[in-house]
Amino acid sequence: MPKVITAQEAVRQYIHNGSTVAFGGFVGAMVPEEIKMAIQEQYLNAGTPKALTIIYAAGQGDSSGKGLNHLGEEGLVERIIGGHWGLVPRLQKLALENKCAAYNYPQGVISHMFRDIAAGKPGVITHVGLKTFADPRLEGGMINEKARQAGPLVELIEIGGREWLFYKAIPIDVAVVRATYADTKGNCTFQKEGVTAETLAICQAAKNSGGKVIVQVEHVVEYGALDTRLVRLPGIYVDAVVEAAPENHTQTFGTQYNPAYSGEIRVPVSSLKPMPLDQRKIVARRAAMELVPNAITNLGIGMPEGIAAIAAEEGLEGMVLTTEAGTIGGIPASGKDFGVTLNPDCILDQPAQFDFYDGGGLDVAFLGLAQADQKGNINVSRFGPKIAGCGGFINITQNAKKVIYCGTFTAGGLKVTVADGALKILQEGSSKKFIKQVEQITFSGDYAIEKGQPVLYITERAVFALTPEGVTLKEVAPGVDLQRDILDQMDFVPIIRNVKIMDMRIFRDEPMGLTLS
Repeated sequence: MPKVITAQEAVRQYIHNGSTVAFGGFVGAMVPEEIKMAIQEQYLNAGTPKALTIIYAAGQGDSSGKGLNHLGEEGLVERIIGGHWGLVPRLQKLALENKCAAYNYPQGVISHMFRDIAAGKPGVITHVGLKTFADPRLEGGMINEKARQAGPLVELIEIGGREWLFYKAIPIDVAVVRATYADTKGNCTFQKEGVTAETLAICQAAKNSGGKVIVQVEHVVEYGALDTRLVRLPGIYVDAVVEAAPENHTQTFGTQYNPAYSGEIRVPVSSLKPMPLDQRKIVARRAAMELVPNAITNLGIGMPEGIAAIAAEEGLEGMVLTTEAGTIGGIPASGKDFGVTLNPDCILDQPAQFDFYDGGGLDVAFLGLAQADQKGNINVSRFGPKIAGCGGFINITQNAKKVIYCGTFTAGGLKVTVADGALKILQEGSSKKFIKQVEQITFSGDYAIEKGQPVLYITERAVFALTPEGVTLKEVAPGVDLQRDILDQMDFVPIIRNVKIMDMRIFRDEPMGLTLS
């Protein structure tokens, strides 16, 4: 029988100095916020627990003080192994100041790691991460000097004449997760959650490591009160249940509770207002031209989000949107709700979604374009002192049948206008995105060429394709001067041949009349 105790009691009883603690959650969804707050409180008041190793797959935070930011106290953590760092500035600070050993590995790899720890396997063997910064021939996923002194947690191996990466398993002392309801025997349901994340795998990993499982819930109910069909976490894995205050158990960091996120109801979706004809719409329109019927699609956050709006404006049907958090169908949310989906058709466990992604199930993926270089490499994970982390980017981009990067040509103050069907640059961005060598390789152009993977780079003024000869200019916007507006704003010269004018319909106010073909 699990104990029903407070978060403070759970921390004191189960999380000890030097413990390895795995946390479940995705951005602000399925996050055990009250327990994380209690860890911080206990450390500040009593100096324990300290020197923790923390492991998490998806970013869990709000870019301020919530989620894993509660653990950003010097001395509280000794080692951090995370998939995405962009939402946890307090952990970033510890890593950048070399006050803990810090690692960044692909989100899908870490979610699979929990499952492999549970199964007693030595670790994850996968192609995901080859020739990126996770590869030990490059950075080995090590963020700072303390990590480099300790060494990588990944090895390059060969099986059957092929290269693979072997990410080493780490026993889990404590799992900290959440659910909706728990009965008095610890059986837990997830019916109000927008994602299920890797909760089951984390709990199995902890139990089979000889560790403990702490579950935060909305309410504890009597044994027998729960519908067996809704139980997603059996009580045999659970050691402690914490009934949280409502303010610490929101569905996401942006929404207290929306039943349309958890699939309990479906709500009418109002027609999206047409996007203004600016650089974002230009990029989204050109990217939408790459959609195919019934495409299983992943849209990254930021610029690619506009593709869904264009699809709605053009009346395109048959595109199935998915998220790495595990949702299929519906309309993915953004901001502090990112990860959950309005009106999802299905919510899978995150490791299962990455099984599908890693095996090549995505027809097309649209991701952001932060930095690109002459080899076609992309960096979205580290920029000087800022650690964004890769999240699911590597899993998605290495394995989708086609990858399209979307972004403005330059960054920092770019202003454009469209007049008479032509693009005019009013103010150039202060930072170049197309540079000789990216700061960190989150996507490898060489790896894509070896696989024969089609790759496009779409901007408001030019479209490039990755070819065996290098990055090749394919299209330019009407009204753009090739030398002044493109070549002078790049740090390398692309291959130039058979350059076409971008579809003129992109630069007109009325709908384009797109069809999926």
